[in-house]
Amino acid sequence: MIDYLVIIPARYSSKRLPGKPLLDISGVPMIVRTYNQCKKVVSSSKIIVATDDKRIQKICAKNKINSIITSRKCLTGTDRIAEVAKKIKKRFYINVQGDEPICNPSDIKKIINYAKKNPDLIINGYTKIKDKEMFYSPNVPKVVFDRNESLLYMSRAPIPSNKKKSFIEGWRQVCIYSFPYKSLKNFTSIKKKTLLESIEDLESNRFIELGYKVKMLKMSDRSIAVDTIADLKKVRKMIKK
Repeated sequence: MIDYLVIIPARYSSKRLPGKPLLDISGVPMIVRTYNQCKKVVSSSKIIVATDDKRIQKICAKNKINSIITSRKCLTGTDRIAEVAKKIKKRFYINVQGDEPICNPSDIKKIINYAKKNPDLIINGYTKIKDKEMFYSPNVPKVVFDRNESLLYMSRAPIPSNKKKSFIEGWRQVCIYSFPYKSLKNFTSIKKKTLLESIEDLESNRFIELGYKVKMLKMSDRSIAVDTIADLKKVRKMIKK
């Protein structure tokens, strides 16, 4: 049986929302909600929160969630995943971002199943953008890919664009990934962010710049990454429905 681990990176010092993983969503901390979504399709023994802060670890312990302390010097969430991979070796690692409290369990399962058949591929989720606000928002990573769904580029800019700069069609990243062990090792061999990764502040571009193929897998549109207060309010409203 191919072995894997689901890792939820959870950094405390978010610039836009400090303490983001601990923010309350209808009485439950965000990191616990994200974990609960993962647990719907994965055994708790295969899930671990990777954090840089003992406050987050304390909440995990209180809720019987496996956790591990990682360095505060990690450049990105993927670097945090790689740090865990050095301590716990698996064939591949599923990354579910800690700020995805309503991520669709079916999407997590879809990526796991695809990764089991293709354990040596880097895999990332995507879904169609349905409105202009999301298309033009710098907080939403947009993706473009070829006919085989291999990632060509990821940007905070509205892509694909045109002369009129109008919204015709677009796709956004869904923050669920699969990383083979070897790819993570090479990813962290770079001690600073690569050029395009640094400009866009999107770590998937580092893989592209290193020459890796990133397979994009179509997901549902149910997930909302909480990056701003507006995102948090939207999620809280959806939880109450």
